[in-house]
Amino acid sequence: MTKDSDTDSPKRKRRGGSFLAWALLAMVVTGFGGYGITSFGTASLSIGTVGNRDIDANRYARALQNQITTFGQQMGTPLTLEQAQQFGIDAQVRQNLVTNYALDNEADRIGLSVGDLAVAHEIRAMDAFKGVSGQFDARGYEEALRRNNMTVREYETGVREDIARSLLTGAVASGFVAPETLTTTIQSYIAERRGLSVLTLTESALTAPLPAADDAVLQAYYEANVAAFTKPEAKRITYVALLPEDLAKTMPVDEDELHALYEARADQYRQPERRLVERLVFGSDAEAEAAKARLDAGEAFDTLVAERGLKLIDVDMGDVTRAELGAAADGVFALTEPGIAGPLPSDLGPALYRINAVLAAQETSFEDARADLATEYQQDAARREIADKTEAVDDALAGGATLEDLAKEQGMTLATLDFSAQSDEQIVGYPAFRDAAAKAAEGDFAETIQLNDGGIAALRMDQTVPATPIPFDEAKPAVTEAWHRDALHKALMARAEEIKTEVEKGTPIGQFGIVSVAREIARDGRIEATPDSLMAEAFKLPQGGVAVVESPSYVGLVQVNAVMPADSAGTDAIALKGAIAMQVEQGLAQDALSLFTAGLAQQAGITFNQANIDAVHSQMLR
Repeated sequence: MTKDSDTDSPKRKRRGGSFLAWALLAMVVTGFGGYGITSFGTASLSIGTVGNRDIDANRYARALQNQITTFGQQMGTPLTLEQAQQFGIDAQVRQNLVTNYALDNEADRIGLSVGDLAVAHEIRAMDAFKGVSGQFDARGYEEALRRNNMTVREYETGVREDIARSLLTGAVASGFVAPETLTTTIQSYIAERRGLSVLTLTESALTAPLPAADDAVLQAYYEANVAAFTKPEAKRITYVALLPEDLAKTMPVDEDELHALYEARADQYRQPERRLVERLVFGSDAEAEAAKARLDAGEAFDTLVAERGLKLIDVDMGDVTRAELGAAADGVFALTEPGIAGPLPSDLGPALYRINAVLAAQETSFEDARADLATEYQQDAARREIADKTEAVDDALAGGATLEDLAKEQGMTLATLDFSAQSDEQIVGYPAFRDAAAKAAEGDFAETIQLNDGGIAALRMDQTVPATPIPFDEAKPAVTEAWHRDALHKALMARAEEIKTEVEKGTPIGQFGIVSVAREIARDGRIEATPDSLMAEAFKLPQGGVAVVESPSYVGLVQVNAVMPADSAGTDAIALKGAIAMQVEQGLAQDALSLFTAGLAQQAGITFNQANIDAVHSQMLR
């Protein structure tokens, strides 16, 4: 049950809660002009009828346009009409319009309407139509409507109908009260707590070790589960690639440039002596001296930090140099081992400094750094070399060169792989290559693929390789692992049932292994390293009850130590019941309004003109 549903109170509806008001206002605020929508002419074009009312094509186009834009913003990418149709947005918009027109019919039937004064007040209150002075701007109002291909009369009629619909739906959806029995039952269910003991079983819990499987057992397991040891259908792909890491090793190295690169990174290779420091600042020298005396008497630095309402992360300065400590540098660096320095000055006032580690000065010589510098230098040179070759590769492919030609002429690596979702070859680790391989079809022309490390590749799909069982000898390690996993699970389940029987007879569960204890936990609680099904199982049990819990990768037992009924009178209980009652009432109101509007539409009768709907869509595609 969504809080901001169409069944909110009349007051919320009055402020634009229905679809039409939001659609109209959103178009004005954003200055909608997408898709080139214009008017469908002076003659009223209808996409269908609800009772005696025609569903205006312009209104449908604007509402659809608005929903497509809104949905695209939520997804973070613009949507085309075709994509919107795949999501069913067009059908949703038509249904919303049917609901609105059905409500309009009913408002007409019972004579429900609002006067010009109410419409004017509503429009003047809209921020979209206020000028720089903050007051309603009549000229801006008319211009905004004109930009959105709407007349003043059309828009104000829409606002009038929207207010009337809000009054009608507010009358239908208001006045619901959640049944006390229902809210109490739900609150009791949610707020109940349990005390639990959980025993997780591992192979060490078995009374006898699992026997080793011989080849006959493994062969039988393989044949019974051959689908698990089958290579999926794949695309056989031939590709060429030129990667920086492959080309780098062939690139020459300029020693002078390596020295220049080393000097440019002097801060990285020559680090001065540093200290790992925490700093606690005080308001005065007297306070700092008193705190130092307490430390000298044996109190912990952490205690002083906690008294100030701080955490250690708040006073941590990390590893600092003399230059970073300013006037406190001499005092802090005078310590050659962990300890307390101060009081010493700081930019914020007198402070105590706790030195947690002394970090000696470090200097990496050029000779020690040369290998890393040369690798980086060669990688960068390789990327430049590949960039220079990219145009030649593009031209060769455009001229009809094969991948085999590229391998010979451009020095690219030629290889073949069977591509599927399970492929783990290095080249498949490049997202651009993986995407291109997934889209590749037989007969496609190869194109240059730019890889994210500066490399390039091109590929060709040769054929589809059907799913094929992996030969037993090749699959044997995986078969052995799978057999052991299944055999262990079965053995642990049998052992769990034995333990359950013993516990039910009165043996403490703790005698069978290390037990995790949750003294008080709710239904939505979680015990680490256990499956989600454990809590559901635990809350089915009475006090003292025990159950076996399993998942494909888990076997264990849970025992209920205590059942703690929900508090029905405390502040938290009352707040929870109130929240439950609100959701129940909103759900009842939403259901009532849905039934009411569906009944109105069915009673009025609905028809759609598909040709006119298609005409609107065609106009939006221009």
